[in-house]
Amino acid sequence: MDESPSGSDAKGIGVAGEEAVASFIAQRGHTIICRNYRKKFGEIDIVSTSDGVMHFIEVKTSKFFHDSGFLPEVRVDSRKARKLRNICRFYLSENKVQDNTPWQIDVASVMLDDSMAPKGIELFENAVFDRI
Repeated sequence: MDESPSGSDAKGIGVAGEEAVASFIAQRGHTIICRNYRKKFGEIDIVSTSDGVMHFIEVKTSKFFHDSGFLPEVRVDSRKARKLRNICRFYLSENKVQDNTPWQIDVASVMLDDSMAPKGIELFENAVFDRI
């Protein structure tokens, strides 16, 4: 039996994950600036600030299956990381964010149970960065 979600199921899973992360970070003192910032070349799920740092958060969500060792965060590969860096830089420029404002790209991993409730959330801070 194929356990992969259909198109509408995948969208519902993604929305549930983003809602869970928004609540999770707000409880930890983040102020959410915007959600689902989209351009034709990319998207940022959540933009927030905390302690003077701007956070661009990529949310990856999966349904929990007991026999699956697959974690949502592994879907942020080098291609996705490059797209995230580009869209974040565009956001900063378009919104005239001061050059000296510290910012980072975080990845939030969400596992949902069968009722679409969060079973676990993990936030990987500064998970995507430029290699020197």
